[in-house]
Amino acid sequence: MKNNIVLIGFMGVGKGRTARSIAAKTNMYAVDCDDLIESLANMKIKTIFEVHGEEYFRRLEQKTAKWLEESVSSTIISSGGGFFKVKNLKKIGKIIYLHADFETILAGLMTDVNAEKKLRKRPLLQDLDKARSLFAERVPLYRQAADVEIPVAGLSADQVAQEIISALEGEKKKKNSRKTKK
Repeated sequence: MKNNIVLIGFMGVGKGRTARSIAAKTNMYAVDCDDLIESLANMKIKTIFEVHGEEYFRRLEQKTAKWLEESVSSTIISSGGGFFKVKNLKKIGKIIYLHADFETILAGLMTDVNAEKKLRKRPLLQDLDKARSLFAERVPLYRQAADVEIPVAGLSADQVAQEIISALEGEKKKKNSRKTKK
């Protein structure tokens, strides 16, 4: 497995902010899958959905995942909400699930200074009933895909970043102590 950290979780949970915070604390690079996809398609995510549909977007997501697997190391990767479904997820890096309940995520988006923009750029959040249903469907799948789950409600991006760094350092220490005992 590569030494990347892949942040998964529902849209709006803070993966991008957390990735940037981890990068600042570790001198690693941070990349955003949605930014990579927009660059690849030369259009915004919302436009990709409107013009080509979700299935096309998911193909671009898989192409991006393959590129990340083959070309990227020592990087914090913030993913889109559905990125966890890519076939090669575990080959990209350590999977960290950022979790908060739906209402907490929504409240965070609504109270953000750029709330309107943040909501507009997320096509799957346009219908809140559908979004709640999608959230409920995805939570067990996020948990299944994750190596580590970090609850983020009430924490700043810097606090979440520190939680992740501590969790990964703890895993590393356990792994090293098992090696020494052999």
